[in-house]
Amino acid sequence: MAILLAGILLFAGVHLVPSVAAGVKTGLQAKVGENGYKGVFSLLLLASFALMILGWRSATPTYVYTPMAQLHAPGLVIIAAAFYLFVISNRPSVLKRFIRHPQLTGVALWGFAHLLINGDSRSVLLFGGLLLWAILEIIMINKRDGEWAKDVAPAWTTDLINVAVTAVVIVVLILIHPWLAGVPVY
Repeated sequence: MAILLAGILLFAGVHLVPSVAAGVKTGLQAKVGENGYKGVFSLLLLASFALMILGWRSATPTYVYTPMAQLHAPGLVIIAAAFYLFVISNRPSVLKRFIRHPQLTGVALWGFAHLLINGDSRSVLLFGGLLLWAILEIIMINKRDGEWAKDVAPAWTTDLINVAVTAVVIVVLILIHPWLAGVPVY
């Protein structure tokens, strides 16, 4: 579990630096340049993902609570909605006029849904940790950035493309989930 925790802390720490310690980010950019900063940021994120995957797969789970079987299907629907939010975070969408941080909201929904479906210790650590990080990140970014300037709403047809892209992402994730997590989605 220590490897899993290290991955979560590294992931959260790297993401929180620009929100909490903008001076650290600016100092690093001055030393290594913008591309150097992005490179270090990316390498640290890759390391955090590796630690989380290795930590997940090496941890021996113990049950903290027993999830209700009736919540499995709703949990999967919430996860699908989370992936839709991931997709629209970098694409135009009507929904972005209502959700300021679609990617972070997606992470929070993804974490929450996994807590509905899984009740073991490593799930509580991973999904609960990332859920808390996403909420904290939203609060810190809102505090840093102030007033929200909403995007102009695109045509509704744009969201049809977003749904199609999300469907492809979900199919790919269903296929690789057993490799990443060691368990199938269904």
